[in-house]
Amino acid sequence: MDIKCVYISVLLMVADGNTVRGSSGPLVAPLGSSVVLPCNLDELLLMEGLEVEWRRTDLTPEQVSWKKRDKDEDILVLLYQNKQTLPDSSDEQYRDRVEFFTAEIPKGNFSLRLKGVRAEDRGVYVCQVFAGELSANATVVLKTLGFSSLHVMVLVFCFAAGSGAVLLLCCLIYCRSANTVSSCTIWSLQLSLVFCPNICMSFAFIFWALTEGFLHESITCCALYILRPVMLIWALPCLNYLQDSIKTWIKFFKITQEFAVFTVILHSVILKYGLRRHAHDANIALCIMSGISFGFVVLLCLILSGVDFIRITCQKMSRGVFPCNQTQGLFPLYSFLLTIIQLFHLMFSLELSSPAFLIVAFVTQVLLVYIPFIPLVEAKLNSLCQRWIMLLWLTTLLHIILQIYFHLDILQKEKEYVGWTCVVSFLEVLRMMVVFENSVPGQTQRQRHQTNQQESNALHLCNEIMYMFGAVGLVLLSSVTLTAELILKARNGDRVLKDLRFIVFPSEGVFALYWLVLQMNAYWKIVTTEDLDAQRRSHQKDQLMNSPETEMENLSTQ
Repeated sequence: MDIKCVYISVLLMVADGNTVRGSSGPLVAPLGSSVVLPCNLDELLLMEGLEVEWRRTDLTPEQVSWKKRDKDEDILVLLYQNKQTLPDSSDEQYRDRVEFFTAEIPKGNFSLRLKGVRAEDRGVYVCQVFAGELSANATVVLKTLGFSSLHVMVLVFCFAAGSGAVLLLCCLIYCRSANTVSSCTIWSLQLSLVFCPNICMSFAFIFWALTEGFLHESITCCALYILRPVMLIWALPCLNYLQDSIKTWIKFFKITQEFAVFTVILHSVILKYGLRRHAHDANIALCIMSGISFGFVVLLCLILSGVDFIRITCQKMSRGVFPCNQTQGLFPLYSFLLTIIQLFHLMFSLELSSPAFLIVAFVTQVLLVYIPFIPLVEAKLNSLCQRWIMLLWLTTLLHIILQIYFHLDILQKEKEYVGWTCVVSFLEVLRMMVVFENSVPGQTQRQRHQTNQQESNALHLCNEIMYMFGAVGLVLLSSVTLTAELILKARNGDRVLKDLRFIVFPSEGVFALYWLVLQMNAYWKIVTTEDLDAQRRSHQKDQLMNSPETEMENLSTQ
């Protein structure tokens, strides 16, 4: 029978000039027997105050880690180290969803509780225990089958949004073709098409967040679909078939409100991300600066949303001393300050090392400051009117491209930088729409309606097609994408499309960009029409002054 032995090594130590001697090599002792661990001093010591302590040092930095085995690398689920649980060390997809049984840890029970099980959680989990030089591991296989009630709710709302949008569109086309249907019925169907599918999609993203989606992805997509009716209602006056039933209350739906609310929601997500990141680093100063900059973002968004009220108040208080054109210069200033504060918030939240990137932001914003002064230049230089309009278009396009490139550069270290860039790109298009509408005169609902009546039938058809693409096509695209992603993830256990923002925000950006170009085209038509009218009046005046009757009247007067 084999004799099982324990090997023990006694170290040679030196303390206070005295040599403590142990065994010259490892000790061998059969199991169940006794063993003497030698410990001798070279010199005699006083017994008073003498203290001798034996310790086992190989079981002192104990560590338990749960990891999920992936194709490329192991994902850290939860870590226990130095007698405490470290939840911030977990991968983002497992944060706030995993925990140990605290009362069982002293008993050596490191079982893991995984809350809110998702389809992507399916796989092999390994528990690794390190105690000094000893280590051991255990493997657990997790399988997820079927859909939960929350998965079913996502599918229901996606189906309701997509099918409802198509059904409402078919009803709207049928009612338009029938001459017996009143304009009130068409108006009711149009409002139903604006609100109902988008509300269903916002609920679908809410349940997606509770089951499978990530926080940043779900909040931004849900906020977009809650705010989409604002843009759709704002664009209604551009539809020719609704001119007789347009209500006066739609003037309260403005892109400024959508831009302000979406900016606050986006930066609230960034604030939470930054606070969690700094809490792990224990950096209080950056947390404070991030909170202060977020407060300024909220304040400036409130001011921008009330810019019309400020403009009217200034006119009443000045009693006509300051014309409308001068008060419109307030908006580019507020927009410029908001952009700078937004970049500061990004810097503090993402721990960017240098504020040198603010120079680029300053240059891009200077491009927008001159917009309110365009009409003044045109009044002096009528011959350069169309050239200024072309410069305005180029400036708008350059500003959007620079902002996209700039945010790509500063967010490239983040895991979701492509998704963030898609969101920022849409936000910049929205910002240009807001700046243009609030800075350039002649962009009121009444003047847009007058310009709309002078447009060709081809442009009316383009407006209606693009509007239906935004009201129906984008909803249908998002609902089909979300449904396919949920089904494939439940079957494969992993996401096919890593971030739904890749689909939602670029398509929404194209829709918004169309209306921005339409705004600029309407302004170009207004300016060129006014210029032609002024030239015609000047020519008629010159002809009148040079007529024989006018010359005879001048001679008789003299």
